[in-house]
Amino acid sequence: MSIFGTRPEAIKMAPLIKALEKEKDFQSIVVVSAQHREMLDQVLDLFQIKPQYDLNIMQAGQTLSDITCRVLKGLEPVLEKEKPDMILVHGDTTTTFAAALAAFYHKIPVGHVEAGLRSGNMYSPFPEEINRKLTAGLTTLHFAPTPTAKENLIGEGVREEQIFVTGNTVIDALLATVKPDYKFNHSELQAIDFANKRVILVTAHRRENLGEPMKNIFQALVQLHEEFNDIEIIFPVHKNPAVRNLAFEILGDYKRIHLIEPLDYEPFANLLAKCYFILTDSGGLQEEAPALGKPVLVLRENTERPEAVAAGTVALVGTQKQKIFYHSYNLLVNLEIYAKMERAVNPYGDGKSCSRIIEALKFYFKFIRIRPRDWFCL
Repeated sequence: MSIFGTRPEAIKMAPLIKALEKEKDFQSIVVVSAQHREMLDQVLDLFQIKPQYDLNIMQAGQTLSDITCRVLKGLEPVLEKEKPDMILVHGDTTTTFAAALAAFYHKIPVGHVEAGLRSGNMYSPFPEEINRKLTAGLTTLHFAPTPTAKENLIGEGVREEQIFVTGNTVIDALLATVKPDYKFNHSELQAIDFANKRVILVTAHRRENLGEPMKNIFQALVQLHEEFNDIEIIFPVHKNPAVRNLAFEILGDYKRIHLIEPLDYEPFANLLAKCYFILTDSGGLQEEAPALGKPVLVLRENTERPEAVAAGTVALVGTQKQKIFYHSYNLLVNLEIYAKMERAVNPYGDGKSCSRIIEALKFYFKFIRIRPRDWFCL
């Protein structure tokens, strides 16, 4: 049984669910909490996934406590009826933690996809860092995307035989979605000259960046807009009013700064493939962009994905206006710096992560006798 509730989880679980559906050894049951509603449904439609159960928990103004309690209560009758042999959860959302806790209450083993990511700061990202650690304590099989994630788990006392290094399923999803001849249906994106303009893709929504840090980010974008005539800045603005109101206040009057509604996954993935570089406080983009050779400047002080920093595909730039401008300026004027980030090897996967997870499941359930080998980025 796969349980998830947000758009990022759906994207990363979708290729695994589709792969499980083809396996004669497993019956795949999908449960969504709909912690996010509209954005989740877009991904389900794209990958043609029809959940057997939809808890539909999303409510206006929901708190983390609300989400946790509604997932726990909503899963109780589902687990009692289906009695799955294993529950699969993904990453670091509140749905993930609550589903793992519900599984524990019913003595059902948990498989944690994208296990072992750590920033080292319990409040950044919030609440994701603690969701990861709490889920790890409830997990039987840890599907770590990288050797570093495996080391984090071993350092916390997880037995090595419980951990399988698989790469990240988001690369499987991305490579299946990006098309070289993709045409946008979005009128504003259709009007952008991707061949002759350098497009900067921006995403910003983190709780810890709300307020003054977000203001600094937006002011840096204005400075870049004024400095370079050949750039277009595309910012799919998050639904959070604290982000939207400030974005339109500071950025709304600039011709080459495009404030658009959040995109479905397919156009977003293809926009990622066409852009010049990315400014983001997202976690997932630090994994996806390197697979497409796109440099990433991370608008955070720390990251739970240090492999990308070590590989050179990602640089941490924080949320100070001048630091954001400085690093962006260097990518725009220094071809050597850009090329170094562009050519760095992606440490997060090769598009075969789902097959490795399925092999690990077969080993656990004794369908195969030889333990699958860990994946290592060369």
